[in-house]
Amino acid sequence: MRASSSVLSRLLIAATLLVALAGCSTIKGWFGSKEKEGEKPTEPAKLTDFAASTNVSKLWSANAGKGEGRVGVQQTPSINDGRVYAAAVEGGVRAFDLQTGRSVWQYKSKLRLSGGPGSGDGLVAVGTLDGQVIVLDASTGAEKWQAKVPNEVIAAPAIGQGMVFVRTNDGRVSAFDAASGERRWFWNNELPSLTVRGNAPVVLGPGVLFIGNDDGTVTALAANDGRPLWTQAVGIPEGRTELERMADVDGAPVLEGTTLFATSYKKETVAIEGPSGRPLWTRENGGAGGLGVTSSAVLVSDPAGTVWALDKYSGAALWSNTTLARRSLTAPTIHGDYAVVGDFDGYLHWLKLDNGEQAARARVGGKTLRGKPVEAGGVLVVQDVEGGLTAFGFR
Repeated sequence: MRASSSVLSRLLIAATLLVALAGCSTIKGWFGSKEKEGEKPTEPAKLTDFAASTNVSKLWSANAGKGEGRVGVQQTPSINDGRVYAAAVEGGVRAFDLQTGRSVWQYKSKLRLSGGPGSGDGLVAVGTLDGQVIVLDASTGAEKWQAKVPNEVIAAPAIGQGMVFVRTNDGRVSAFDAASGERRWFWNNELPSLTVRGNAPVVLGPGVLFIGNDDGTVTALAANDGRPLWTQAVGIPEGRTELERMADVDGAPVLEGTTLFATSYKKETVAIEGPSGRPLWTRENGGAGGLGVTSSAVLVSDPAGTVWALDKYSGAALWSNTTLARRSLTAPTIHGDYAVVGDFDGYLHWLKLDNGEQAARARVGGKTLRGKPVEAGGVLVVQDVEGGLTAFGFR
């Protein structure tokens, strides 16, 4: 999509895309499609019974406010220093205790908050659908400052190195002084004519930012001044139509040591040498939602609902799980010895990291899980599209 200050025009274009993709399994689950008798190849796979090999339990549940619904921003909470920070399209920002779910503070706002908050360095930052950035004190929820950006913010801001970095839906990255809110610099990337609804959050490295772009590339920027250091393709925008050429990198890349891992809508996953931008390997398995990384493997969910484990050092496929086909899976999150994905019907699925077998299943509720679950200290937290938060742990 081309940059626009009008949220309505963006949503109209997104609606056109949804119509064009009406037969795609990745879209099907957004509208709450349920399983039917006599399952067809285009319908979500039915869940089957299995012998659970681990026990998970719900630790607590809470509500962040009115959720994203069909806005399509994949809201995800942020965990930092024993607290869970969550935002809602309507309802402001809330902080909860990670272990108990106890409410710590609430920041009320009439603005439509989107994309989930970012946290770090004693701050919480969130963007809005109206092009505002709000920065709060992480301890109390008191507002520190606000700043205006040229377009809606549907990715969580990143905080670090004395700045707050904000990605807007027009392809721009803006850097603000963390203490004062003064803008330091901005960087623009030209958008393709048609893109997937969503943006990859900015990923911080030592003195560098990694940006997943809507044209299927990843760019490294110098954190102090926004100077481009390198750009590397993740998904190649090939095809005869704009629809076929969509190659967005919408899931957050993951930096492990000096290696950056990224995946794209073109179903390609790459490992890149962070300092130089040199590609280390490429694998034709992946999706727009992001990935999880362990000491030996990269976990990705593809648009068909297959979860893949790829060798971290070569990209070779270690295993794949197809039992969740067409269930509109989230990106995997690592929880202990398991990869966890959510689906359109409110279920979480724990898969064994060594072989991909199903190990446990839990239902958050009947609301779609679109944002990637997050984990800290053995606690897994997920936010559904209606703003509900649920935490799970092992018994």
